[in-house]
Amino acid sequence: MDPPKKLLIALIIACSSLGAIFSSLFCVWFFYRKNSSKSSKCGAKRSDGEKGNGLAPFLGKFKMDYKILEKATNKFHPGNILGEGGFGCVYKAQFNDGSYAAVKKLDCTSQDAEKEYENEVELLCRFKHPNIISLLGFSSDTDTRFIVYELMQNGSLETQLHGPSHGSSLTWHRRMKIALDTARGLEYLHENCHPPVIHRDLKSSNILLDLDFNAKLSDFGLAVTDAAQNKNNLKLSGTLGYVAPEYLLDGKLTDKSDVYAFGVVLLELLLGRKPVEKLAPSQCQSIVTWAMPQLTDRSKLPNIIDPVIRDTMDLKHLYQVAAVAVLCVQPEPSYRPLITDVLHSLIPLVPMELGGTLRVTIPTALDPTNRHVRGTP
Repeated sequence: MDPPKKLLIALIIACSSLGAIFSSLFCVWFFYRKNSSKSSKCGAKRSDGEKGNGLAPFLGKFKMDYKILEKATNKFHPGNILGEGGFGCVYKAQFNDGSYAAVKKLDCTSQDAEKEYENEVELLCRFKHPNIISLLGFSSDTDTRFIVYELMQNGSLETQLHGPSHGSSLTWHRRMKIALDTARGLEYLHENCHPPVIHRDLKSSNILLDLDFNAKLSDFGLAVTDAAQNKNNLKLSGTLGYVAPEYLLDGKLTDKSDVYAFGVVLLELLLGRKPVEKLAPSQCQSIVTWAMPQLTDRSKLPNIIDPVIRDTMDLKHLYQVAAVAVLCVQPEPSYRPLITDVLHSLIPLVPMELGGTLRVTIPTALDPTNRHVRGTP
């Protein structure tokens, strides 16, 4: 065969091969684009569904039968009430397998109650952190809604501090552990959730304690995400004594609002006082207003500490915690620290066995009068 003919045949074969390759690549590309388009549409539909009904993606995983909850709470008997909230009560429940849970019963006849119910369930379905209360399930019956949580045997920090025991079970180190757990829960909301979450109603009654006094944040009905874009649609909410001044006066809500509330909780742990106390029938005083002049005075500070823990801590540690509290409740939000900075300030003050880095030295029997618990970070 002549060389020109051989060259022509080789070119034809090469072109045919390249054509086959390009055709195959085009088919692969077309198939990929088609599937990607379907996936995008499904994702868009899912997002729209979540906006319209936040509970839709979770119905199969957490939905519970109302009759089971009714039986577990003995038909919501008053003797099983653990606490009361703005829209209903929380009941202790015992199931057939012997396990226990806490069931919040909500009267959702108002739009606000229904919104808070959906908001809390949707958020708790997504959260996963040891210092955030665990959602076990939810249910609905006509206008009543139910949220089922893990049972926290030692109730709320508010009950422990201001209830019948007046904080007698809360040692200095245990209080610091509760503060550290709370800060870790807030850091998860502010730094690890996308978008970030602002609790908006942090207070001692929403900090629950398990059998070992591990603290977990609860009650996310008022929590918000992406507050900067939605602040105009937010209804002013919160609890007197914990609400940051800029949110109360101007409606400005940021993660620093949670930091302010954390500072108030820290003052409760230090002083054993309620966030707002009555001086007269028509006159109240906040713990921040009362304590601020004395928190920065080292000669006065030891005298205002809760008598239950007074003289049981290293004074250096007391001054450090008081300094953190003072920073958290600054009137100007920009002066308050990030919750991550607060967390790192508290870690060295909590014993290693309680989740911190403090190595505790127990006083010896040769010095029985020494009530101070010394430690080195």
